[in-house]
Amino acid sequence: MKMDLNYLKKLIKMLDSSNLAELEIEEEGTKIRLAKPRPKVTTGLTMSPSYDMNNTMMSQPQTNSEEKKTPEPVAEVENKNLVEIKSPMVGTYYKSPSPEAEPYIQVGSTVKEGSVLCIIEAMKLMNEIESEYNGKIVKILVENGTAVEYDQPLFLLEKS
Repeated sequence: MKMDLNYLKKLIKMLDSSNLAELEIEEEGTKIRLAKPRPKVTTGLTMSPSYDMNNTMMSQPQTNSEEKKTPEPVAEVENKNLVEIKSPMVGTYYKSPSPEAEPYIQVGSTVKEGSVLCIIEAMKLMNEIESEYNGKIVKILVENGTAVEYDQPLFLLEKS
């Protein structure tokens, strides 16, 4: 299929005027993928722990009257060898293969390239996320069982 500029312009207008974040079309072996940039949303809400009747911790939203400042990128400020390991997909973050199992990593864990760091569940599929670097886990940036976005930082790793 030859690329038709008018067709492409119509697709862009259709995406802009809709609530869709992405549009992907495949015709005659040609694939077109359009995506809107995702706006950063600040809600002013923080979560505080509370407990249900079984004494299980739950999170309750609380409004935060103070404006939060955007933190500077830690990797550039503190250490040149510090890298963010980001989520390659949208899904639910799990720190271990099952609720009873030990976490794959903890702060201070030494990992090698190819080591499993966590699982991200997407559409009922469990995806093992592996390290691209050798190093030490400095910080875990997400809580177990929380939803993560594509390209969201999950860990800070000091490369060795």
